Amino acid sequence: MDETQPLLQDVHLVYDERQEDTASKDIVDFNPDGDAENPMEWPRAYKWGIVALLALMAFTVTFTCISVVPVATRIVDDLDHGHSSKSASVLLVTIWELGEAAGPLLIAPLSEVFGRYAVMNAANLLFIAATVLSALSQSSTLFIATRALTGFAVASNVLNPAIVGDIFISEQRGSAMSLIQLAPLIGGAIGPAISGAIAETVGWRHAMWMSVILATTCEVVFLTCFRETYKVAILRRKAARLRRETGNESLRTVFDTADGSRASKVWDAAIRPFTVLAGSGVLQALSIFGSIVFTFFYILATTLPDILETTYGLSPAAAGSAFISFSIGSAISVVFCNLTLDRIYIKLRDSHKGVGQPEFRLPLVIIGGFTLPIVVAWYGWTAQAHLSVPVLLSSVAMTGVTLMLGFLPLYAYVVDAFGLYAASAMTAVIVSRCLAGTFLPLATGPLVSKFGYGIGLSILAGMSLVLAPIPVFVLRYGYKWRQRSKYTRDEQAT
Repeated sequence: MDETQPLLQDVHLVYDERQEDTASKDIVDFNPDGDAENPMEWPRAYKWGIVALLALMAFTVTFTCISVVPVATRIVDDLDHGHSSKSASVLLVTIWELGEAAGPLLIAPLSEVFGRYAVMNAANLLFIAATVLSALSQSSTLFIATRALTGFAVASNVLNPAIVGDIFISEQRGSAMSLIQLAPLIGGAIGPAISGAIAETVGWRHAMWMSVILATTCEVVFLTCFRETYKVAILRRKAARLRRETGNESLRTVFDTADGSRASKVWDAAIRPFTVLAGSGVLQALSIFGSIVFTFFYILATTLPDILETTYGLSPAAAGSAFISFSIGSAISVVFCNLTLDRIYIKLRDSHKGVGQPEFRLPLVIIGGFTLPIVVAWYGWTAQAHLSVPVLLSSVAMTGVTLMLGFLPLYAYVVDAFGLYAASAMTAVIVSRCLAGTFLPLATGPLVSKFGYGIGLSILAGMSLVLAPIPVFVLRYGYKWRQRSKYTRDEQAT
C-alpha cells in the first residue's frame, strides 16, 4: 500500500507529477485550448447550480438527522407501546453517527474508483430507502437500525468538498464551501422545530416522510442535472470511447496504472486513516480531545427536549424551536473563526521571525476547550435550579459557541500539520468523533438519574476539563512531537 496517497487525492497534483507522460501520442487528456468535458471550464451558472444542489442535500441530511431529536422519546414510546427506555431514545439519536463513521472509509475510495456521480446517486438512493424504512418501522430496534443505515448512506460530508475542488480553482472554492457549510446550520435550526410541530399535530411519521420528499427531490435533480466531476473518471471514459472509435488499444490516461485491482485500491484507502492514526501521537491526542468536545452536541441534543418538556412544560414544537439558539451560537462561532483564525496565525508567525507552524491554529481551540466545560456546567445547573427559559437557552447558545471554537480550528490544524496525509488524518478525526458521539451520550441518562442535571452534567464537564490541556501541550511541544511521526510534515508552513 502506498501510504503517501491521501484518501481523496488531488488529481491535479498527480497530473503535474506525470506531466512528462503527455508527450506520448497515446495519452488522453483535456484539450488545453478548451474542452467542454473539463469540469473547470463548465459554465459558471451550472457550477453554482451544482453548489446549490450540494447545499440542498447537506440541508436535507442535517434536517433528517436532527429532526428526530425533540420527538425521540415519543417515537420510542409509540414503537415500544409505552415500555421505552432512556437509553433507547438516546441511541435512536446518536446511532446516526455510528453509520456516518463508515462513510469516509468507503464512500471516498469508492468515488475514486467509480467516480462521484455513481457513488453520490447510489448513496442517495440508499439514504432514501433507509428513511422510508424509518417511517414504516414498527419497533424501536428496527428504527434504530434504519437510522444507522441512513447515517451510513450520507455521502455529502465526504464528497461535497471533493466536488467543489473538481469544478472550481482554489481561489474560488471558499465562497462555494461557505454556502454549503451554511446549509447544515439552517437544517439544524429549523429541523427540530418543524418536526416537533408536525409530531405534535399529525404524528412523527409525517416528519420522516417529509425527509423522504426532500431527499427524493434532491435525487431526481442529481440524476437529471448532475454530471460526473471527477477528472480521472471523465478522462478514463473519454479514453475508452476513443479506443472504441479508433481501434487504438494503446490510448490511456496518465492516471491509468496496473498497481492493483479496484477492490485492493478501495481496501487500501479504507484502512489508511487507521494507519495514519496509529502512527501519529499528535493525531491520537487531538482525536480524543475533539471527540469528547463534539460529543457534547449529542449530550445537549438528548437532554434538552426532556428538560424543556418535563421541567418547563413546553410542547414538542416549542422544545424543537429551542435548538435555534444552538444554531445561532454555532453560526456566531463559525463567523468568528473565519474572521480571526488566519489573523491569529499570521500574528504568531510574525512574532516567530516569519516562520509559521500548524500549532498556530490552536489558540481558539484552547479557548473552546477550557470554556466548554464551564458552559456545560452552567447548562446543567440551570436545569437543576429551574431557572428561566431565557437563561437556559443562553447556555445552549453558548454551548454552540464554545463547542465550535473547540472543534472547527482543529480541522485547520490537521490540514496544515499532515500535508499530503491530511485527508486520511481528517478521516481518522471524523471516525473517532462519530464513535464517541454514538456511545458516550449513553452515560448521560444514568448520571442524571443518579445525581440530577447539575452534578451529572458537571461530571461530564469535568471529564472534558481534564482533556482541555491537550491543545496547550500541542501548541507548546507539538513541533517536536510531530517530528516523531513519518506522517507529519517536517517542513514548516509559511
